[in-house]
Amino acid sequence: MTGRSIMSPIRANLQQARHAIDAAIAGCAAPHRHGVTLVAVSKSQPPAAVRAAFDAGQRRFAENYAQEGVAKIAALADLAQQGLEWHFIGPLQSNKAGLVATHFDWVQSVDRLKIAQALSARRRGAPLNVLIEVNISGEASKAGVAPGEALALAAQVARLPQLRVRGLMAIIENVADEAGQRRQFAALRQLYEQGCAQGMAFDTLSMGMSGDFRVAIEEGATLVRLGTAIFGARAPKPTRTAEAA
Repeated sequence: MTGRSIMSPIRANLQQARHAIDAAIAGCAAPHRHGVTLVAVSKSQPPAAVRAAFDAGQRRFAENYAQEGVAKIAALADLAQQGLEWHFIGPLQSNKAGLVATHFDWVQSVDRLKIAQALSARRRGAPLNVLIEVNISGEASKAGVAPGEALALAAQVARLPQLRVRGLMAIIENVADEAGQRRQFAALRQLYEQGCAQGMAFDTLSMGMSGDFRVAIEEGATLVRLGTAIFGARAPKPTRTAEAA
């Protein structure tokens, strides 16, 4: 068996995910002005799996841990000039800001001005695209700024020279019922629309993962983050030292 045939499920999963995204868009009451971007969450996946997804046409990938992500970016450096785009979506501490600012194209998890300042100070070249992460469910265990403080933070971050605020991101509470999912997605969309109405240059609403992305799209998501739907179930998470990124 060749490496290509071993990786063929990734190609099939991507095709299925894209069809599901198109179907969800078609079912929306209002058209998506910016379309829907698929970001493949590649945390814990080997570089070979990312390469297989790239060969199947996927260009945007997301990592949760800075050191793991940077190692993967280095392993796939030959794809850098072919449209490969890297998103950081995990919690971030200031001591990892240099790694992330240097190697990633997007940071979706900015929830404090201190982190944004560290990213801006360490970024060189083109501005880093950032999203403000909102704790839309209010869970103590979740990262993210409180909804009532999100737009003020976005305005502060937008003043930093090396960052470009593109919109909002959230990870909703893991609830089984669709109505509960929809309420949270709708709340984030309303906050996003409020920011647009205030003149913020938002064009990205990142919400929805493998188990709920169809509902997220129906509620206005412009970017969805899919991991298991593309790569399959992840291996058990290894024990980590205290590295917040």
